[in-house]
Amino acid sequence: MTTLSLTINGQKHGPMEVRDDLSMNDFLREMLGMTGTKFGCGAAQCLSCAIIVDEPDGTSYTSPTCIAPAVNFDGKSIRTVEGHARDGELSALQRAFIDHFAFQCGYCTAGFLNEGQVLLERLARKPVARDALEQTIADALDGHLCRCTGYIKYHEAVRDVILADSQRYLIATK
Repeated sequence: MTTLSLTINGQKHGPMEVRDDLSMNDFLREMLGMTGTKFGCGAAQCLSCAIIVDEPDGTSYTSPTCIAPAVNFDGKSIRTVEGHARDGELSALQRAFIDHFAFQCGYCTAGFLNEGQVLLERLARKPVARDALEQTIADALDGHLCRCTGYIKYHEAVRDVILADSQRYLIATK
């Protein structure tokens, strides 16, 4: 058993005792009742279980949870799909996913949503040229598997959010 303390969606959890072999996915779903994070392949290959890990320097990255021990997240600040909406309002990315019907069965949606959010935050810090946008989105979403083959819809949803606020996410051109 190991003592675990972390921040999830801005809320502190712990200290609490967890088994050393407890996966982060099981910790979120079974111990905290946060079922938005899905268990997909169980081998960190599909990334439907990806959550956002926030670094102290303000950068973020996604991490699979199905094979990662919960104790690896001790002291970290993470975000799950439950943390996207604010005060009951969906985020721009969530709205775009709905507008594009970018969820189909919905199983992989949390992973795509988290990856899209990390991309938006990265582009807000370091915008890209418009002509690099399509490849930037493809690179960011690469590795996430959708068994319903909804890739285009996810890509279009992320692109729409970026283009709707292009001054924030794209390098200004003359």
